[in-house]
Amino acid sequence: MVFRRRALVRGAMVGGAAYYAGRRVNQGEMREADQQQRISDLEAQANMQQQYAPPPPPPPQYAPPPPPAAPQKSTAEQLMALKELLDANLITEAEFATEKAKVLKG
Repeated sequence: MVFRRRALVRGAMVGGAAYYAGRRVNQGEMREADQQQRISDLEAQANMQQQYAPPPPPPPQYAPPPPPAAPQKSTAEQLMALKELLDANLITEAEFATEKAKVLKG
């Protein structure tokens, strides 16, 4: 009778270990299948985003260059313009002398 119990206990232990091992393998397979499904979903989502991505913005528009500066008047032309302003009484003698000194200094 003792031998019979040992055989039963041994069989129960082997059966329990096999059940536990099978269950762990099944859990691993389920986890792997779930992981593969998530990867597939993420890849599909990335493909959808690439298909409907907005077009890139147009290149920046640069401002046109400023117009060229007006040509500088010669010293004689500037002095004649100042003299005309003085003759028309638009500036005083003091203002004329100040502006004349600026023009002559350059």
